[in-house]
Parts: sequence; C-alpha cells; structure tokens
Amino acid sequence: MSVLRTGVIGVGHLGYHHARLYGQLDGVELVGVVDLDASNRKRAEDELGVSAYASIEELLVQGVDAVSVVTPTMTHATVVLQVLEAGVHVLVEKPIAPTLEEAEAMVCAARANGKRLQVGHIERFNGAVMALFDAIKAPRFVECHRLSPFPGRGTDVSVVLDLMIHDLDIILTLDRSELISIDAVGVPVFSDTEDIANVRLRFASGCVMNLTASRVSVDKMRKIRIFEDNAYVSTDYDAKEVLIYRKKPGEIEDASNPMAHIEIEALEVSKDEQLKLELASFVECVREDKRPVVNGEDGVRALKLARDIVNFIEEHGPKERA
Repeated sequence: MSVLRTGVIGVGHLGYHHARLYGQLDGVELVGVVDLDASNRKRAEDELGVSAYASIEELLVQGVDAVSVVTPTMTHATVVLQVLEAGVHVLVEKPIAPTLEEAEAMVCAARANGKRLQVGHIERFNGAVMALFDAIKAPRFVECHRLSPFPGRGTDVSVVLDLMIHDLDIILTLDRSELISIDAVGVPVFSDTEDIANVRLRFASGCVMNLTASRVSVDKMRKIRIFEDNAYVSTDYDAKEVLIYRKKPGEIEDASNPMAHIEIEALEVSKDEQLKLELASFVECVREDKRPVVNGEDGVRALKLARDIVNFIEEHGPKERA
C-alpha cells in the first residue's frame, strides 16, 4: 500500500493525541475519527482538520486500513471485534479488555481475519525502558512504583488494570519463567475498585518482584529498580533516565568507605515521544506484515496476571462484619 489510511475511534484525552500524531507520520493519511461526544468531534474537526463521525460504520465506509481504538476499557471487545471483522488492523489501548474471554476472542478474530492486533502498552516505547531491556540479563529483585494524582478517567477498572498493568507487561518481558506465587492487597478510595494496590510476585527463576500502583498520590512517580548479582539498575520513566550502579573491580581496603567503590553509568536514552514511536511501529507492522512489539497474545498475558492479582485482592480482602 502506498498511503496507509488510518482512523481513531475515541478522541477524548488520549485518542486526540493518536489522531494528532497519525497526521504527522510520513505515508499516513488520517481519514477520520469517531466519538459519541459532540464536543470531542468538534475539537477534532476544528483543531486537526479531520472529518469526525458519530458511528464506527461511518468511518469504515470511508475505507480505512488501520485504526486506533481509544475507548473505555469496557467497550474494547465490542469495538475491536467489529473493526477486525471489517478487515481493518487495530491498535487497542491497554488493557486489551476487561476480561480474559473478551481478550482471547479479540486475538482469535485478528488471527481469523489475517489482521494485526497491537496493544497500547506505551512504556515499551519509552527510551528508558528500551535501554533497560538491553542492559538487564538476569534480574533477582525488582521494585516498581507507579503513582499519580486521581485522574478522573480510567477509573472504570481497578488501578491494577489501569496503571500497574504497564509494569506487569514490562516485568513479564524481563522474566519469562513461570509465576510461582502472588501476595497482594488493594484499597478503594474514590472509586468502586482499587485505587491503591501492592503486589509481591515470585517467579520460578527465583526473582521476586514488588509493585505498587496508586492513582490517589499527591506526587507523581514512575520508577523501576532492578537488582542483579553484580549491578543495581534504576530507571525513571518520566525523566527517561537509566543509571547502572556497579561495584568496581578489586578488593576493598578495611579503612575505606565501601560506597566509594561504586561506579555509576548513565545509559544513553532516546527522548523521542513514545506515543509517536508506538504509532510508527504499528504502521510499520501493518505495512510489512510484522509481529507488533506488543501483540494481542502479550496483551492477554499481562491481562491474565492483572486479573489474577485483582482476584487475589478480592478473595483475601477484609470481609464484611456480620
């Protein structure tokens, strides 16, 4: 195909930026967007100069090759299945779906229709994460913190599926051994589901991972710290910074400060806009019929772990008093 014709379904806060960036990619034409909200449609028309529709059918008849689905999680399966069955490639925002049954149906539909299904785990395109993957060999202990103020959106699902799932996708890429145990706790604050959650995971490799996610934090933090046998790697997602701490070779003299024998290396990290990189990768996969960096099966794997964590929290949480 010469020009890839794209669309965006759902142009709220994040979907608007999908549409904006499709319009900046070489060899890509943004054909139109869909949103039920008239004000979102008007904003897209006024600011992006793109046709905006109230229904998916109106977009599909324009002839699109690929779309981003950026609608509420509860609607993902319905929308994605409709688009895949119309013969259109899909990038769906994370989490892939609220249930495993829906997620697996989406993967099967993509396979049956010969279309690419990419899941929007955007942190995979963060320059710091890409540098991190190149640096890590055998993690022994991992600690993740993903904290933010209450967003007012995305709260139709637990913070585990809303925020922590980014880190679950990353740790499942770092350690692909069998998960041995889960211990988790979660607390609802402003929502009907967990707004704060902590989980401790143990893998067959021996690696232990401790993850905390909160959407009711005063301060914002997105960090992952990884300990290996001979190194400690600290990654700041927001600052796009990766620092590796290693013990210098040689013996430590009795009278010296051991910390003086630590050397720090700052890795070179790409500062490119990660959503643009994600969309460009999706376009490349469609053009060249390649496996997405995060395909549907990856999305299902991260969702399964997230659902297992939520189920553990529900089963082991405080019981109502009689």
